[in-house]
Formats: sequence, C-alpha cells, structure tokens
Amino acid sequence: MAFVKSQKSKAYFKRFQVKYKRRREGKTDYRARIRLINQDKNKYNTPKYRFVVRFTNKDIVAQIVSASIAGDLVLASAYAHELPHYGLHFGLTNYAAAYCTGLLLARRVLKTLEMDAEYEGNVEATGEDYSVEPTESRRPFRALLDVGLIRTTTGNRVFGALKGALDGGLDIPHSEKRFAGFSKDSKQLDAEVHHKYIYGGHVAAYMRTLMEDEPEKYQTHFSEYLKKGIEADNIEEVYKKVHAAIRADPTMKKSSKPQPLEHKRWNLKKLTYEERKNKLIERLNAFNSAAHAEDDDDE
Repeated sequence: MAFVKSQKSKAYFKRFQVKYKRRREGKTDYRARIRLINQDKNKYNTPKYRFVVRFTNKDIVAQIVSASIAGDLVLASAYAHELPHYGLHFGLTNYAAAYCTGLLLARRVLKTLEMDAEYEGNVEATGEDYSVEPTESRRPFRALLDVGLIRTTTGNRVFGALKGALDGGLDIPHSEKRFAGFSKDSKQLDAEVHHKYIYGGHVAAYMRTLMEDEPEKYQTHFSEYLKKGIEADNIEEVYKKVHAAIRADPTMKKSSKPQPLEHKRWNLKKLTYEERKNKLIERLNAFNSAAHAEDDDDE
C-alpha cells in the first residue's frame, strides 16, 4: 500500500474556526452586509438604513431596516400580499407588483416620519430615471439597497421595487443601468420599455400571444385575471388605479379575517401537577381493582 500524506493534521483541526450560522446555511453574504451596515465613527449611534427586498414563491417582502448590536430593527415594511387591499388581486410577484410594493413601502415610511407631504416623489411613473431633490427644511429619507443573495441582472424584479421606492420619494443611491429597458449597446435607458414593465405591459403581451397560440392554456394560466374581468387591453389602467390608491392611503390595513374559535393542537396538552397526580391515582386504583378481580376468580 502506498504512503498517503495527511493533508489536514491535528493542528489544522485545533485551529479550525466555524463560520457564522447564516453563512453555513447560505442565507447571508457577510462580505456585502458589513459594507452596508458600517457606520462612520463621527456619526455615533445614528442608524444606517437599508432598503431590503426579498422574493418568495408567492410574495414580495420590502423593509426599511437598520442594524444594531442586539439585532436588526425594522422601521417599516410592506408586502405584496397587501396589494389586494389596493385593487391588485393577481400577479403579486412580477415586476409591476414589485414596483407597487416598493412604492407602498416608500409612502408608508414617509407617512410614519411625517414627510409624505414634503416628498411626494414622482407621481406619474414614466419609466425615466428619477432622483428626489432635497427641500429647504428636511433632507430626504436615505437608505441603501440590500438585495441579499439575488443575482443583480438587468431587469431583475428587485430593481422594480427600487424604482417604486424612488418614485415614492426615498433617496436611494442607484444607477439606471439595471432597470428593465437599459441597452448595453447604446448605454441608455429606454423609458418606453421600462414604462411597459412598470404597468404590466410584458404580461399583456404574453396574454395576447397565448390567446392566439394556445387558447386553452390562456384560460387556465390567466384564470384569476379573467375572473376579475382583466384583459390585455385594460391591464395598464388597473395598475394606475393601484398606484393612486397606494398614494391615497399607504397605512397598513388590519386583517378582516376572523380569529379561529378553536386553536388546533398538534401535540398533547401539558398537564398540571394536580392533574398528573389524579391521573396516577386513577391508574393505581384501576390496577388494584384488576388485581383484586383476578384473586377473586382464582378463589
């Protein structure tokens, strides 16, 4: 048998340092995080806010978060599952829904800080790049975009949420190079293409294509749209109404769902000391009575 050199000796394992739990789970990019939360020493304990955007299979999560020693603190949050309150009942994870979620969060946090009247943002989304200008009294609310582990490709939905927050009146350092409609060749943003994505034009185009080529798939794929009477021609009007409703009242709505009468238990209820004691006495009595019955049968 050939001699095999040990590559990892005892000294290696003694000096091995375990990585952070969220790094081991593949949830946090600490190299990016430390650059987002590092605050200048001369700013003392001033919070450094991040505009956090995360996507799940059925929802979009947008939050304004600041880091502290004890953990992250959430100043305000908005979710795509809130959009049905504003008239959007379908397509809650696409680019247009991400824009609405970012707009909702921006208006909500400014209303919380009583800055919504001062910073109205870009009231009508044209697709062009927009940056908020500071007023004489208060500076605009500033946050840094936190995309997590997502791949920042051109036209990614996370930049739809960013555009919504910008139009909502937040000051977020950004470049137009990642918005939908930016051309690498001409190095310019096509505002018409971006406008189409903000108002669901790409969904409408797919609806028309599917209606012509595969009518049966169109009926099943866009069943929620059809139930609400939404077709490819009027989808832009729906998003305009949603944007107006968000600006009119961005406060969080309480759920109208009634509380359950009984809470389901998937485990046994924990007994008190008295209940355990009585249960033991019952078992002993039952055991003794069974033993006496056997003795009587023997006799």
